Amino acid sequence: MSQPTIHDAVRVVYSNAVNISGNDVNSLEVFDENHSPITIDVNSVNTAFTTLEANYTAQQTAQSNAKTSALAKLTALGLTADEISALVG
Repeated sequence: MSQPTIHDAVRVVYSNAVNISGNDVNSLEVFDENHSPITIDVNSVNTAFTTLEANYTAQQTAQSNAKTSALAKLTALGLTADEISALVG
């Protein structure tokens, strides 16, 4: 999962959004498949973005914790730092 963008949040709220331009919620222009503009609710997009960011952060934390746990388990099994590096890079 990559770092979420405001465009990702728009797609969560407006599944019919096909073309999105603009780099922040106040400059967004959103169009559907018929090239018709979609009027966006800024609060809904901001809420979706906050949720996406929180999910991303939680996933990154979980991956980091899993790696730390795995390395600790390998060390507890008696593997040396060189052996662990050879396994995980």
